[in-house]
Amino acid sequence: MKKYQKKEACCGCGACAEICPAKAVTMIRDQEGFCYPQVNQSVCTECGKCRQVCPVGEQERGGGLKLYLGAQAKDEGLRYSSSSGGVFAVLAEYVIKRQGSVYGAGYDGNMRVIHTEASNQIQLERIKRTKYVQSSMEGIYRRIEKNLEENRWVLFCGTPCQAQALMLFLKKTYEKLIVVDLVCYGVPSPGIWEDYVRYLEHKHRGKMTVFSFRDKRNKDNGHVRSYVIDGVEYVDSLYQDIYCKMYFRNYILRPSCHHCKFCSVDRNSDFTIGDFWSIDCVRPDLEDGMGTSMVIVHSERGKRIWKEIEGEFVWFVCKKKDLLQPRLLSQTSQARVRWIFWLLYRCLPFWMIAKLMER
Repeated sequence: MKKYQKKEACCGCGACAEICPAKAVTMIRDQEGFCYPQVNQSVCTECGKCRQVCPVGEQERGGGLKLYLGAQAKDEGLRYSSSSGGVFAVLAEYVIKRQGSVYGAGYDGNMRVIHTEASNQIQLERIKRTKYVQSSMEGIYRRIEKNLEENRWVLFCGTPCQAQALMLFLKKTYEKLIVVDLVCYGVPSPGIWEDYVRYLEHKHRGKMTVFSFRDKRNKDNGHVRSYVIDGVEYVDSLYQDIYCKMYFRNYILRPSCHHCKFCSVDRNSDFTIGDFWSIDCVRPDLEDGMGTSMVIVHSERGKRIWKEIEGEFVWFVCKKKDLLQPRLLSQTSQARVRWIFWLLYRCLPFWMIAKLMER
């Protein structure tokens, strides 16, 4: 097996493993809990398909005339169950009503974060809201391709590198494919997340079934973290959560995130969505603590679909400068002491890391 060495140049999308006709590429976790491709040289045919689908390579980013919008779903229940203003949820309902499939990040039975398919409202609830964990895309590219070849509607929502990988994998455009990417701070380690889940389950002596990074019960734009273990709910500030401290201090981000090429408004997706950070300055009358989405509409297809769903929102047109935020301008900086964190992680049991993060 040939090990992948340039970790800052691999976003972990897994498209290379999915596209390989010889099954020569396998995604293997490293000591930080991130997956990287390893190539079995004895079966590799050097066809080059893995390089063709890599989103980190030099690609043209979509330019052209864009729409810059702020939006809040009129359905308050839908907005409450979303991380921002509910744009993803409305787009998802648009596709489900057309008997299509929606793909987004959700939890599996062991609370691992994976991309999964939703084709009804019950399944859709599992993939709403932000998950601050890198999701697995295993098997998703082929499933989406199959759906599209069957002439079904598909909505895909993921990080910009995942979205770009999907479009490269498909090689062609589909009229019924809607691609949504996120304003992404950076993806944290799945390995650390799984350690954290086990730590909480051991602490509370039970099985975790729910975790919300952005609970809106206090009408504070989702600054509450909540989880449920054996039917008991535990609630605290997002910024006091041990895992979130690791995340926001930039200890556990994937190395490629510090070299991200997607920190721009120029994307190849149909929509880019995220929190509208400056809503209190741009439209203070709409700031109610329940979330507002910023939306960048890139494509003609996106503009057509927006026209069909705009009645579901309280929305407004804004200028590019109104919705710019750090991750649309530059990459997240690497923590200076990142190496110390990972040294401790390799040497200490996780409960001791957790105790250190409580300080």
